[in-house]
Amino acid sequence: MLATFLIGLREGLEAALVVGILVAYLRRLGRADALPRMWAGVGLAIALALGIGAILTFGAYSLTFEAQELIGGLMSLLAVGMVTWMIFWMQKAGRTMKATLEGGLDRALTQGGVWALVAIGFVSVAREGIETTLLLWSMVQSFGDAPTALLGAVLGLLAAVVIGWLLARGAVRLDLRRFFTWTSGFLVIVAAGVLAYAVMDLQEAGALPGPFTALAPVDSLTGAVATGWAAFPFGWAFDVSAAVAPGGTLATILQATVGFMPRMTWMQVAAWTVYLVVVGFLFVRGLRSRRPATPRTTPSSADADAPEQSLTDQGAV
Repeated sequence: MLATFLIGLREGLEAALVVGILVAYLRRLGRADALPRMWAGVGLAIALALGIGAILTFGAYSLTFEAQELIGGLMSLLAVGMVTWMIFWMQKAGRTMKATLEGGLDRALTQGGVWALVAIGFVSVAREGIETTLLLWSMVQSFGDAPTALLGAVLGLLAAVVIGWLLARGAVRLDLRRFFTWTSGFLVIVAAGVLAYAVMDLQEAGALPGPFTALAPVDSLTGAVATGWAAFPFGWAFDVSAAVAPGGTLATILQATVGFMPRMTWMQVAAWTVYLVVVGFLFVRGLRSRRPATPRTTPSSADADAPEQSLTDQGAV
């Protein structure tokens, strides 16, 4: 519940800021008449995200187990790809997001018609909506406790709406740069866990070699799939199910936060480690590259160098 709450809060707040920028700019231009068309686009984006979630949830019931695992693995890979792209996009585009959105609205108002404004609202929210749907769906499949996970996501989204409204009203001030930095770091760890779960799905579907295929190494004494170094690379890396009960509270918390499962294959461990090392390194390097080159001695230099200024402005317009 905590993991899905944080994801819902983070993704929902990003969408709320985008919508807030669009609404504030239209009102500043004296074009409140265009708001219904923009809201129509936002509504279509939300409907698309919910529709994708419904198809993934209910459409899988008519498939074989292998097909379900294959689709689950591929959707989880897609979710990891979208989350990874979003993390680095936010690092680069956070400073110019407001200007980009306002420029798109200007073009829609001067060159387009009704559908142009609908498209602006749709595109601005659809990415976050689809990304959130895929990530939450993958996590729900991984946890196996859909009601609790979905409740956490709903509470996170509701909290994001309230915070976004308060920011737009100027009732609160939030260091959005720091908020998105910490939550992006959390998403790197979550994405690594989703990737590990995707590998397990693909191994169960037979799309990747593993303990469920003929390539699995067998323990000569027990006849079961081997565990440990002797099982490398297609067997079990470890099995601590006796100490950490699968499906228990501790296992769920560890899986939701760091992607740990009581029993993991070598390919899962390799995918988790490589993703965390590579993406984590690039993420930290991106943070360091955003640091100001000179000390913040004057307000003007702070305004020029601090990415939180533009993000705070986005929330307070």
